[in-house]
Amino acid sequence: MQAADIRALLAVPWRHGDCVDLAGTVCEGALDLAGLDLTGVDFTGASFPDGIDASGARFLGVSWFGGARFGGKALFEHAIFTNDARFERACFDEAARFGAAEFRGIARFDAARFAGDAGFEGIACYGNFSLQGVTIRGRATFRDAEWLGGLWCEDVRLPEDVDLSGTQVHGRLWLRRALAGNTPLHDGAFALSYGYTYS
Repeated sequence: MQAADIRALLAVPWRHGDCVDLAGTVCEGALDLAGLDLTGVDFTGASFPDGIDASGARFLGVSWFGGARFGGKALFEHAIFTNDARFERACFDEAARFGAAEFRGIARFDAARFAGDAGFEGIACYGNFSLQGVTIRGRATFRDAEWLGGLWCEDVRLPEDVDLSGTQVHGRLWLRRALAGNTPLHDGAFALSYGYTYS
């Protein structure tokens, strides 16, 4: 499916319950959604060989990318997800950038694979943020991120030099079998943690 056709389907006024079913779609060309207000979309299992630019986009409905593959850069900087954002089992072959994104529901990245760099600096998440089973092979930064609904990191594999400076975790912090390099990840790596820690 052509990238321009996908853009036209999504850049329409959103009504409660609306969701465009694009599960399994293969996007031909780089998908440019930058700065747009978008209706709900199900991209489960979709493929973006040339990447996606959703910088500054507002996802007004559901935004499901479970099992999606991003062959090019995945740019979600300053994006706003007004409902749940689901990226479980997603594969990012190049850089994934979520800097200063706002997640107003849950943000689920369980079992996602980041072959390149992953940037989550300055994000705010109001629901639970889950990185269970995530592997990041490039550089990773969460500098100044704030998780208001807790942070779940069971079995996460982060690079040794992951940047967690200035981070704040409100609520549960789950760190069982979490690693930064070959070292267990402890709550002391986070600047502030206000709730219970499970390690």
